[in-house]
Amino acid sequence: MEIKKGDYVTRKSYENDTIFLVLNVKNDICYLKGVDVRLYADSQKNDLIKVNKPKENDDFIKKFKDEFLMDRNDYFYLPPKIVHVDGDPEYLNRCLKFYKEAGVLAIGRSIEEKNIAKELPELLNTFNPDVLIISGHDAYYRKKGDIHDINNYKNSANFVSAVNVARKYEKSHEKLVIIAGACQSNYEELIKAGANFASSPKRVNIHALDPAIIAVSLALTERNKEVDLVNLLEKTKYGKDGMGGLKCNGLMYVGYPR
Repeated sequence: MEIKKGDYVTRKSYENDTIFLVLNVKNDICYLKGVDVRLYADSQKNDLIKVNKPKENDDFIKKFKDEFLMDRNDYFYLPPKIVHVDGDPEYLNRCLKFYKEAGVLAIGRSIEEKNIAKELPELLNTFNPDVLIISGHDAYYRKKGDIHDINNYKNSANFVSAVNVARKYEKSHEKLVIIAGACQSNYEELIKAGANFASSPKRVNIHALDPAIIAVSLALTERNKEVDLVNLLEKTKYGKDGMGGLKCNGLMYVGYPR
């Protein structure tokens, strides 16, 4: 079966574990983008199997339905403001839809990873967020060697630079919660730079919605309640292998009477 740009495929050599969109085809090489996973790849045509266009996965929305439904009879709720900066506009739009479903205020900007640090100060000064997400695409180049060398990553250095900029704007981890990283990012360096949550402890891929899942969970938890960190990470696609972070309280103010 001929494979062309715009088709959806899986890779036989990876046991068809991930669905990709074909971005381009040159000779016998197909250039791919993960539908759910923040991943770019390339593959020989003969390693690919064509599949039907996947339905939009709303499992995450269903998982959070109980949290979305709050008792509004007597109380009112003030969730935090989220600014989400993403190198991938498609993944950003999926996250923005997720925030809207959750009833959480989020402002999104698609900025190429290498430019995020430069453009971030204006966004922070304009919107003064409670939560900042810095994401997009990344990769650990195993052939280069040392897993701790930030130069062996596609965009981890760019994400670290952006986190540094954000921490100069607001030093307190409580006043500005930062969620940073993408697939296979250098988790340790992002945490050292000042991120509250980051990917990827085991250098695995992460789901497009993983950063948003962390943000929404914090946004829907009251400020006087400590977030169950282990349970929070288990809500993401690959759990503690894909995301990690610091213990913290929720970010929602609750008022009375309504």
